[in-house]
Amino acid sequence: MNLRDLVYRLYARRVERRLDLAQAPKHIGVILDGNRRWARASGGTAEQGHKAGANKIQELLGWCSETNVEVVTLWMLSTDNLSRPEEQLMPLVGIIENAVTDLAADGRWRVHHVGTMDLLPAHTQTVLKEAEQATAANKGILVNVAVGYGGRQEIADAVSSLLMDHASKGTSFEDLASIVDVDLISSHLYTRGQPDPDLVIRTSGEQRLSGFMLWQSAHSEYYFCEVFWPAFRKVDFLRALRDYAARHRRYGT
Repeated sequence: MNLRDLVYRLYARRVERRLDLAQAPKHIGVILDGNRRWARASGGTAEQGHKAGANKIQELLGWCSETNVEVVTLWMLSTDNLSRPEEQLMPLVGIIENAVTDLAADGRWRVHHVGTMDLLPAHTQTVLKEAEQATAANKGILVNVAVGYGGRQEIADAVSSLLMDHASKGTSFEDLASIVDVDLISSHLYTRGQPDPDLVIRTSGEQRLSGFMLWQSAHSEYYFCEVFWPAFRKVDFLRALRDYAARHRRYGT
């Protein structure tokens, strides 16, 4: 172990010892950004960057399991990404499929897909459904894999689901208009029944949500990290938790 690694480990332990796990977020959303830029900076290909990013996921969940985190949402593929040229998209989709399969095989996590299933290739849909079914009885962290996900699309899908649900019950438009509220729309989101994210982390230095969990993140705290996702370290994760714990959440007041 070189001196730099030793200093890093000692610093990470120091940050960890000072953390109050009682103040840890219950739900963390993560925008996994910077795979291609990390690869470009290290002289690799975009595919190598995405593979390195996929490998980082298990590390993150391991760190989360050492805290009181109960739900983690990973934005792996946006609806915007689906418009990429096929020669770029299909290798990425394959890497995501392998990552989801690995999550299911691990045996610790409960995997749940969030996104528009119909926009995805048939094989990807199968992988996501099988992972969810295979892990339904697991007791560990609930891992939302956001694949084919867009925040605006989610809200549109929620409204469509709400309308179809009440149409099947014969509810008139007048009656429906009188009962529509925040809770009713929330009950049709991809994450229905789950707590909203307390903390949203975005790597790579970009300081925007890009449509991530637009509805659910109304009261979330945000942490923007300069490092690219494949280079995200435990100390970066601990710093995010420390920063979150130091904030006074006022919920809009």
